[in-house]
Amino acid sequence: MKLRTLLAIAVIGAATPASAQELRIGFLNTLSGGLAALGRPQLNGWHLGLEHEGWKKNGDKLGGVPTTIFEADDQAKPDVGVAAAQKFIQQDKVQLIVGIVPSNVLVPVFKIAMDAKVGIIGTNAGTSLIAGASCNPLFISTSWQGDQPAEAVGKMITQDKIKTIVLLAPNYQGGKDLISGVKRGMADDVKILDTILFKLGNSDFQAEISKVRADRPEAIFVFAPGAMGVSFVKQWHAAGANREIKLYSAHTIDWVTLPAIGDAGIGAKEAIQWLPDLKNPVNEKFVKDYIAKFGSTPSNFAEQSYEAARLIAATVKGANGNVNDVPALMKNMRRASFPSARGPFKYNVNGFPIQSFYKSEVVKGTDGKPTIVNGGVIVADARDSYWQECPANMRH
Repeated sequence: MKLRTLLAIAVIGAATPASAQELRIGFLNTLSGGLAALGRPQLNGWHLGLEHEGWKKNGDKLGGVPTTIFEADDQAKPDVGVAAAQKFIQQDKVQLIVGIVPSNVLVPVFKIAMDAKVGIIGTNAGTSLIAGASCNPLFISTSWQGDQPAEAVGKMITQDKIKTIVLLAPNYQGGKDLISGVKRGMADDVKILDTILFKLGNSDFQAEISKVRADRPEAIFVFAPGAMGVSFVKQWHAAGANREIKLYSAHTIDWVTLPAIGDAGIGAKEAIQWLPDLKNPVNEKFVKDYIAKFGSTPSNFAEQSYEAARLIAATVKGANGNVNDVPALMKNMRRASFPSARGPFKYNVNGFPIQSFYKSEVVKGTDGKPTIVNGGVIVADARDSYWQECPANMRH
């Protein structure tokens, strides 16, 4: 081949338009161990959101741009999550990392991604460690800052005129955030008799339940996500503690865990940003299609990752396909209008939603089976408690 021909081919290649860009996303999720009960609906919601935006396989367009998606299981282990994130960034060349169930995985992955100028869309974990002084404009959440649901539970505890309480959570950053949140939400006249931190992944709660009963509180607050929640609530009921002490919780009894918990959960109250019966067309389609596709009622974990897919698509459309300018993409993401199942909400300067929280209560349904009902708004347009600590140069 002549040199002139080779040069012509090189010029044509160099002139490839920006529209030929490819969006590359790493979805990091927990599909092994006790927290897989949260990870599976996260994966389902993510896939349904992608499908609603027209993406079904690698090479399909998301927001008008050909998109390749890589998926990994972090096993709820920081070292495994870090290795997966490094592969996403170094080998797969992703612009975005989406997902992450536990805070102990989010924190190290957050640092790696921020250093590499890769965006993170968190669909669950929202630790206080990245909400305040360490906030970064390359991060955004479709769930909540970790303290927020517990703060709403604290307000509900106050509204219910509870006077004495014991607080329980696993001994890691996410658990500590929720303990801080419920304390912040409760009125000063609610007396905390004890705070019990148990091992993450614990399945035998007899010692904790015995200690609570010895304290004789009017109520407890417990954060026990995934399999931990199933074990705790069933053992709580079996011990008869539910007849003496009211149960308030966060991320413990939901549409994922309720089938396994059964009647043991009746009477328990939570606070959450989304419930299946919210009345808006996007949510009604989401719930209907989720049930048809996966055979179960979606949980908030599914909704949170569903939102991520739709938020990304809307942002990419607004960027006219320019997905390689990650800082600009993430900045625009905080302002994007997208079809949310929880209804319209805004973003705060640290990337966490400003949103309402609803009372969620387990009752016996008309068919005799336990169900979760919406008890109305506890707090409207709630901001997290750390946003003011976010430095001015990191706000968007």
